[in-house]
Amino acid sequence: MEFNPLSLLLIYSLTSIYGLEYTKRVESIFEIIAEPNRRAILGLLVSSEQSVGEIERQLRMSQPTVSKHLRVLREAGCVESTVDAQRRLYRLKPEPLQELDAWLAQFRRFWSAHVDALERHLDRTNKDRTSQDGREHQQHESSTRTKGKSKHTTRRKPRA
Repeated sequence: MEFNPLSLLLIYSLTSIYGLEYTKRVESIFEIIAEPNRRAILGLLVSSEQSVGEIERQLRMSQPTVSKHLRVLREAGCVESTVDAQRRLYRLKPEPLQELDAWLAQFRRFWSAHVDALERHLDRTNKDRTSQDGREHQQHESSTRTKGKSKHTTRRKPRA
C-alpha cells in the first residue's frame, strides 16, 4: 500500500488529534477525581448502586451538592444512572477510570521494583536478626546449663 504526502499528513494529523484527545480525557479524569466529594461518591459506587438519597446520608452532604457532583461524574462518563420508580440509581462506569489505570501502570512498575527491593532487604535483615537471636539464645542456654551443673555437682558435706 502506497501513501501520498497528503494521506500521510492526514494520518499524522488524526494520530496527533487522537493522542491529544486521549491526553485531554486523562487530564479531565484527574480534574474530576481531584475533588474529594467526587472521590467519596466513586468510592461508594464501587461496592453497589446508590440513590442520591443514600449518597446524601452516607456522605452527609446536601442533595444539591450530591446532584452537582453526580452530574459532573455522569458527563465525564464515570457514572451512569437508571430510573427505579421514584428513585434514580447511580452506578460506576469503569471505562474512564481504566484509561487512568492504564496511564498509572507505568508508575506501578516503577514502584513495584522499588518495593520488591525493599522486601528483599527486609527479608535479609530479618534473617540476620533471627540467626543473631538464635546464636544469643544458644549461648544463654549453654551458660545457664553450665551454671546449673556447677551448683549440682558441688555438694557440701553434712556437718558432723
